[in-house]
Amino acid sequence: MFKKKWIALGAGVLMGTATLGSRIAFAANGPTDPQIVGIVLAADQIDIDYGKIALSKSKNKQVREFANRMVTDHSAVQKSVIGLAEKLGVKAEDSETSNSLKSGAAEITAKLNKLKGKEFDKFYIDNEVNYHKSVTDAVDGVLIPSAQNGELKAALQGAQPLFLKHLEHARSVQSGSGDVMSH
Repeated sequence: MFKKKWIALGAGVLMGTATLGSRIAFAANGPTDPQIVGIVLAADQIDIDYGKIALSKSKNKQVREFANRMVTDHSAVQKSVIGLAEKLGVKAEDSETSNSLKSGAAEITAKLNKLKGKEFDKFYIDNEVNYHKSVTDAVDGVLIPSAQNGELKAALQGAQPLFLKHLEHARSVQSGSGDVMSH
């Protein structure tokens, strides 16, 4: 049950900063399973926080719908990831990557809190698009190859289609809001 939920809701788990791929890719020797769980949980909380900021600030219907989906998915998956980790006997550990994600999130959060209106909407969605692209690259290139536990590896592999669906949704919002999202 936990694995199925984690796979089904995993697309948004690794959301947070636009440079996730490089932050993960430069981790020495790749992350361990406990570090992967720590990365996933940290990144999940970051995107919940971003989504809540968007819900409190944005008046754009598409942005709000996207942000609500991120909060909903990440809140559910956070519980599922914890359950999977408990089932597997893996305790989340901090790493250079998870600490870097948190540091980057502080910068993004500060900017989100300063922006208003169309500028906020554009920055939020642009960040989400860039981040989702980095996530799909990081999952394929670093997290899946680094996972030692078969169930953890399978959960990451199963989440990848959902990561791509969230990327597609973010791009749709980015291009579909007329002058609000135009570059």
